Amino acid sequence: MELMVLLNALVTRLLFVLHSLIGVWRVTAVKKEPKYWLLALLNLLLCLETGLTLKFKQGRGYKWFSPAIFLYLICIVPSLWLLEIHHGTQYCGNEPGAVQVNISNQDFNQSRDNSGSEGTDHHIIQTAKVFVNQLSTICETVWTLALHQTFLLLLVVGRWLLPIGVEITRDQLSQLLLMFVGTAADILEFASETLDIEDVRKNYTLINAILAVWTWSMLQFPLDLAVQHIGCKPSTSARRIPSLLLCRYSAELWNIGVSLFIQDGPFFIVRSILMGHFRIFNQMLVFFTAKNILVVTLQLYRLAVITLDFRATVLQKSRKGEVCCCPCEPYEARAHATGHQENEMKELVAFPPKEESQAPSEDH
Repeated sequence: MELMVLLNALVTRLLFVLHSLIGVWRVTAVKKEPKYWLLALLNLLLCLETGLTLKFKQGRGYKWFSPAIFLYLICIVPSLWLLEIHHGTQYCGNEPGAVQVNISNQDFNQSRDNSGSEGTDHHIIQTAKVFVNQLSTICETVWTLALHQTFLLLLVVGRWLLPIGVEITRDQLSQLLLMFVGTAADILEFASETLDIEDVRKNYTLINAILAVWTWSMLQFPLDLAVQHIGCKPSTSARRIPSLLLCRYSAELWNIGVSLFIQDGPFFIVRSILMGHFRIFNQMLVFFTAKNILVVTLQLYRLAVITLDFRATVLQKSRKGEVCCCPCEPYEARAHATGHQENEMKELVAFPPKEESQAPSEDH
């Protein structure tokens, strides 16, 4: 196992665990009930996945799916749900927080003067206590927004740091990361913009519905199908029109499906319900609803273009009598074909044509 692969695999999962523990700590501090520390046990799943990946995959990723990202979602999403449901009960004034911080600094200075002879260990403990007290003075809404932001950033950075498998290239990974950056920005905007509406905060049903749609949109991050073709064998069943369409345009169809059913489509439905049923209107809500309508329309147009283009290609090949086969055969089939061609070339080099080999004998 390569050292860098092992280091990247361990460091990335360690960042996931630390961020998840920070979320659990905030839930425990807000709820003021130690029982919520049990949420930290979810990280055992991530530890188990780490051991299995190191043993069976030598630290590298899987094809089409990232278990580490998926388990990180399982670890952090419940904490964010609880923080959003408990949102807005803490006062966020700047002056009281500043007074608390100053008092903590004075206490720290006094403890440092009174215990100067007890060694550096005591100073480190006191510094940690003061630091935690200062973090506790930050209001809950700021903490929740910061966790949302760092959560999405860590998803992108973590996917970048995780070792890739043999099925995905670095070019495909860069495309996937650029797509994740735009997706993360849209998801953060949806959560912050809708949940900050005062009328929404008064309705727990709406909060749960918005959080459910937000959670549903997160399920696209563990998947790599946006940049990978599924591959198919040129068998009889694979020559059917739907199978050929899925084989040739699998990445494009996945992107369209994500936009329609996981992201822009559900976001549009939620915003339409807020405006149509609950009569909630503001400038940003109307703008992003129009943006969702435009994206959904363009994705449907893209789907129609792909279908018509594929249909025209199939009709053209059928008129010429050509067999329509899948353009994206699996790697094993391509490797076998390439090996067969190389063997034929070696045979041609080793055994020259008979006419050339018999020509010298005729001269004699």
